[in-house]
Amino acid sequence: MNKAAQFISIVFHPLLLSTYLVLLLGYLFPPMLLLPVSKLPLFAVVVFGLTFLLPALNLWIFKRFSIISSLSLSDRKERVIPFIFIALIYILVAGMFIYRINLSINFSRISIITASLVIATCLLTFIYKVSVHSLSIWGAIGILLPLCKPAGQSLVYAVILLIFLAGLVMSARLQLNAHTPREVLVGSLVGFMIGFDGMIILF
Repeated sequence: MNKAAQFISIVFHPLLLSTYLVLLLGYLFPPMLLLPVSKLPLFAVVVFGLTFLLPALNLWIFKRFSIISSLSLSDRKERVIPFIFIALIYILVAGMFIYRINLSINFSRISIITASLVIATCLLTFIYKVSVHSLSIWGAIGILLPLCKPAGQSLVYAVILLIFLAGLVMSARLQLNAHTPREVLVGSLVGFMIGFDGMIILF
């Protein structure tokens, strides 16, 4: 069970949220990204590099210089500094998409929401150890849910599947004793509220 839980935790790592959103929206609701499907793979690679590889490198450097004891960041106090740096990276990435790259205004807005999710995680970490996995996947559900009506059936099915996967992710975090039920619940609620409210406000 623990191996399955670890696998689920890796596949649905919070830093992969932006990449998954690009792929989901790009293939199931192309008008949302305002990008030709032919450019989607390259765009996804760019997003993956900026929102996963760059923060992951940041974590590796912190581990290499013993600023953190583990990449899993199981201790709340150890999370503070890495999360501050990751939040700064996401803020810079959002700013870059808005003011420099500017390929898709809609994705630029989504990048503001994902940056808000990271900032909320960072702020919460000062006082509470929240489940970032739960926050991330429910943030994605919050982002996608308002798009179900204009996107149609395909995205509705994707959201239903994502809710099922969210249950697996939450169960995996509990199975690994990485979080308490309350930490998982708080992460889920915060993630969904920011994702959903962000979409309502920005779109």
